[in-house]
Amino acid sequence: MALINLKDLLTHARKNKYAVGAFNITNLSLVEYLIDAALEERSPIILQVAEVHFRYLNLEEIAPFIISSAKKVNIPVCVHLDHGESLKTIVRAIRSGFTSVMFDGSKYPLEENIKLTKEITRIAHSVGVSVEGEIGYVGGEAIGERAPVAHTPQKELFTKVEEAVRFWQETDVDALAIAIGNVHGFYKGRPELDFERLAQIRDALNIPLVLHGGSGIPDEDFRKAISLGICKINFYTEMSRSAVDRIRQYLSENPEISSFPDVVRKGLEEAKNVVKQRLQVFGSSNVCAPEKTLCITCSKDGCGIEDPRLKPGTKTILYEELVEKISREVISNLLHQKT
Repeated sequence: MALINLKDLLTHARKNKYAVGAFNITNLSLVEYLIDAALEERSPIILQVAEVHFRYLNLEEIAPFIISSAKKVNIPVCVHLDHGESLKTIVRAIRSGFTSVMFDGSKYPLEENIKLTKEITRIAHSVGVSVEGEIGYVGGEAIGERAPVAHTPQKELFTKVEEAVRFWQETDVDALAIAIGNVHGFYKGRPELDFERLAQIRDALNIPLVLHGGSGIPDEDFRKAISLGICKINFYTEMSRSAVDRIRQYLSENPEISSFPDVVRKGLEEAKNVVKQRLQVFGSSNVCAPEKTLCITCSKDGCGIEDPRLKPGTKTILYEELVEKISREVISNLLHQKT
């Protein structure tokens, strides 16, 4: 059983000063290559689906495949919703079996962000699902033809320490994504992360911190950010671009090629290579090696992660019971709002 929630995984990463790579899935084939990359590096991994990528896939259809694939391997895998934009999307992900969700309320004023995130945290925690929140504005999120546009971070929208403290205390999130000079997609110029701000946030909060917009950040900056409290790093754009570049090269070298699967495989293989390199830089490679102890029950035959629902004396929660429990929480919350 390799499924693990974000809280447990990032607690270990924080204690042992490494970061877990979180990679976005945009099609079914990518799942196998991402897991293989983590297996070969003996590294935990976060497989995530972003709401902005729902145009490419159906959440309820791909979730069983991701979860089934994760359960078959002997490394910890967290299945995470990235940048969920509404309660409806969060509940869809939980019902689909995700072990972690992110609600991105950063576009709202602080008060509204806190209110919405607090509601989602209460619902998710009631069924053992971890929650990542965001404060400050990272920006630059783009898909499709707009994705290659480079972005510059706006310093006035960086995460403020005092607001981060309040957000964490009032929402009880398990991890917090912050803005310290990072942007989604491509950077305009060399990224300049505000490490002093990061250190202040780390010292003020007792919680794992998350860095979005990992593509384009130099390796030495990743390592410094991890040393200052970053425990999860989102990485997609550079993986996608490298895969496309490899396909272009392959087509150029083989102009007569007519096998679509072979063309796609070249891109997937390059994506896997990029992920393996990132796991090495993030410090998570060999965390799951036989001599390491991510879990007290780790062994050469398995990662040792136990489903808390299956511990002695604990009743196994069936899927139908889980859906009913989530529904009761949502209804209770709606009734509470009316009163």
